[in-house]
Amino acid sequence: MPQATRDGVSIYYEYERSDGDGRSPVVFVQGLGFGRWMWRWQREAVADEYDVIAPDNRGTGRSDVGLPPLVARLPGTLRGLVLLKLAGYSIGGLAADLEAVLDDAGVYDAHIVGASMGGMIAQRYAIEYSRAKSLTLFCTSHGGPDAAPVPDETQEHMFDTPDGATERQVLRHRMRPAFNDRFTNRNPHLIDRILEWRLEQDADDPAREAQAAAVQGFDVSDRLERLRVPTLVCHGTNDEVVPVTNARLLEEKIRDSRLELVEGGSHLFFIEEADAVSDLLRSFLDEQD
Repeated sequence: MPQATRDGVSIYYEYERSDGDGRSPVVFVQGLGFGRWMWRWQREAVADEYDVIAPDNRGTGRSDVGLPPLVARLPGTLRGLVLLKLAGYSIGGLAADLEAVLDDAGVYDAHIVGASMGGMIAQRYAIEYSRAKSLTLFCTSHGGPDAAPVPDETQEHMFDTPDGATERQVLRHRMRPAFNDRFTNRNPHLIDRILEWRLEQDADDPAREAQAAAVQGFDVSDRLERLRVPTLVCHGTNDEVVPVTNARLLEEKIRDSRLELVEGGSHLFFIEEADAVSDLLRSFLDEQD
């Protein structure tokens, strides 16, 4: 079981070898609280030609949580304050975890693909470390005061726990803003499968809140001029979590960038429009290699 260690915390990752011709591997970085399942469609699309590396972010899946033991025992509201002010993760720390993974895997350079929080990690990583050959940024933001924030209503929905709800019902409730209702209604069996994957792989509440603290403290808006790698920015125009304005801001600030908008796409547009988005990603990667 491949794993890297940083500051005493074990970070699990999968490393799938392809039959390709020595191209740089593709690294998929997850969003807030999400497990490796979120990339299953894009991973499958590139796996024939590219090696694939898929780490579990700290606190997610098989990676260690790395939080003080007392934190998990605190009441929810107090725990959230402690994580936000004192004990939460940082995007810089999560980027350092990614560097530990790629160092452990012996990777010299790689195409970094990140969505939402994973896109934030990818930006910070490409600014501070030297292994990024290209960036693909889905449904993300550069953070800071100029970025369009997650709407208050969406934030409340994503962290709400309805009274008397089962764990499965809580996940379904919290996930609603990330999908278009039309997609959810038309794909009930897939939504059920996604709930099973989430129960198996996603971060628990303390780790998810620690990741949320990292997102709130993220800001590279004044550092993006340091990026020197080709960057694909892709966003759904109907994203209720990270407003599409953020994609346009990224395109403006990143010198070698290209913006692709998915009309009507939700926050998880790369699942709803998996084939089209995977083709777009594969085409971009082929251009770089």
